[in-house]
Amino acid sequence: MADPILLKELILPAVLGGVGGLTRGIVGLLKALSLRRRIIWAYYLITVIVAAVIGVFIGIVFNYDYRLSLLAGYAGTDILEGIYKSFQVQKVYVGAKKK
Repeated sequence: MADPILLKELILPAVLGGVGGLTRGIVGLLKALSLRRRIIWAYYLITVIVAAVIGVFIGIVFNYDYRLSLLAGYAGTDILEGIYKSFQVQKVYVGAKKK
């Protein structure tokens, strides 16, 4: 049987973080389906795993309220995705100067 401290301080926050990420993922899937976009399943799985990891760390740091782990799983992957997208390389086209 699992150690109660391990369950309380690691596993439960990880599950709640994963549930938060899964909830965010379902919202994204519904949006992609409504817009008839291609779904990248590997990306979806990675975001849920990252949400669980974020939930664990937030749960360890702020272990007084598990709702924070759930929220961190939901919002945490969104924040990380925003940071990732802000560093993506984009093409810049430079035109000739007008005189």
